[in-house]
Amino acid sequence: MTQTEIKYVQDTFMKVLPISDAAATLFYDRLFELDPSTKALFSNMAKQKKVLMDTLKTVVYSLHEFDTVRPAVRELGKRHVRYHVEERHYATVGQALLYALEKGLGSDFTPEVKQAWASAYTFLANTMKEAAKEVPVK
Repeated sequence: MTQTEIKYVQDTFMKVLPISDAAATLFYDRLFELDPSTKALFSNMAKQKKVLMDTLKTVVYSLHEFDTVRPAVRELGKRHVRYHVEERHYATVGQALLYALEKGLGSDFTPEVKQAWASAYTFLANTMKEAAKEVPVK
């Protein structure tokens, strides 16, 4: 990611925080619309929405020094294997995230912001998927 992309993501995330519950709802509603099978991966949606926003907050504010959170992101990728997350789910999650950001940010979701978030998500997802491949198949 470029420094400009990091700035776009961090600046717009500041605008997402006040609407975090609505943004999380938009995200999960869209995720379940795109792939209804993902709904079975979650049990406590109130808790999951908070976890989503807390995780995003940690990662977004660590983008300048991603190596500090890389071990935690890798562990997250490994845990997702135990949650039955498949590699194909990552693309759908990315689509749902961009949708929620577009709806939540409105006119602040410019093409540059969209590209920055897509880069950030791809970076995060690739880190998680790499770690997931290290989990032994049972």
